[in-house]
Amino acid sequence: MNVRWRPIVNQIKGNIKRMRRHYYWAWGCVLLAMAFPKPVAAFEHLRDPLHQKVTCETACHLPENIQQARADKTQKAECTSCHHGGLPLETLSPFQNPDPFLFTESQRPNQRLLSPRPAVRAGQAVASAQTSKSKKNSQIPRMVFINDGEFIMGSNERWDDESPEHINQTGAFYIDLYEVTNRDYKKFVGVTKRKSPHHWAQGNIPKGKENHPVTYVSWFDANDYCQWTGKRLPNEQEWEKAARGEDGNIYPWGHFWSLDKSNNPYKHSTGTEPVGSYPNGRSVYGLYDMSGNVWEWVDAYYLPHPGNTIPKSEYGKDKRVLKGGSWFDCLSYGCGLSAPTFNRSFFNPEVKNNSFGFRCAKNP
Repeated sequence: MNVRWRPIVNQIKGNIKRMRRHYYWAWGCVLLAMAFPKPVAAFEHLRDPLHQKVTCETACHLPENIQQARADKTQKAECTSCHHGGLPLETLSPFQNPDPFLFTESQRPNQRLLSPRPAVRAGQAVASAQTSKSKKNSQIPRMVFINDGEFIMGSNERWDDESPEHINQTGAFYIDLYEVTNRDYKKFVGVTKRKSPHHWAQGNIPKGKENHPVTYVSWFDANDYCQWTGKRLPNEQEWEKAARGEDGNIYPWGHFWSLDKSNNPYKHSTGTEPVGSYPNGRSVYGLYDMSGNVWEWVDAYYLPHPGNTIPKSEYGKDKRVLKGGSWFDCLSYGCGLSAPTFNRSFFNPEVKNNSFGFRCAKNP
């Protein structure tokens, strides 16, 4: 071999050896991953049933992973030592039977061992929106009457600000069946001379969007509109009760995620849709779009739930709460699956964007 070619040949041989090492290392990783049970891999993916493809997803927010987490807490030694490790009976969740999947994260002031309502285990089937009705028929057009009483609020399954799952209560109230539409808001703008949403060219509703929920409205816009109509914004407790019923539905329609019951980002939504487009996604009280379409401003400061002692720098009366999720994919903001009824978002009350809207409530 020509001497001058020897260094080049040696370099090529060295590269081949390194490539082999990388190849063997890659296959080792693949084989190691295959050795784990399926739920571990599933924690990072959500299968899109419409397109049969796997997309990256925030692990702890996937509905199927909630079920896996519950099972792990009772079956895996490293989990049961924390979740069942000698806790006394009085620390059990008030929503579970004596063999619960979960414990509340705080026992006071929300802990209550007895409830006038039968215990409901997360994941248990509930009555459909078509069969569950408020005890009193609404006497106000396009509003539903919600009885006073207790309901299950919050969750121990996800973000700290959603915990603890606890029993809360509301007085009786009415709440709008639908989100406030562009057509509704147009009347308000015309009478009060308020500035219209900035995407209304020359003050006109975008063509074909009359029955879509109004967007680009601040908390102040929403509050003033409701007062103008003789109503008010619902508080967070009222909104969540109207969305999930008394028995703590995870989604307005029940405990199991369904892609086709709301206008959500996982079906590749590109914007708002006419209100009431998903009758099968109604809450137990018959309300439409309590999950998806637009986030809804409520009359609540962003503060921890009662009994939540986990510090969070964002808490404060300078921010207002929004509920319900929207059509927009907010995964880039770390919000995960925004569809659950206990989900909370928070913004400065002056913020406006194309996924914020609202509905109104009213005292009896």
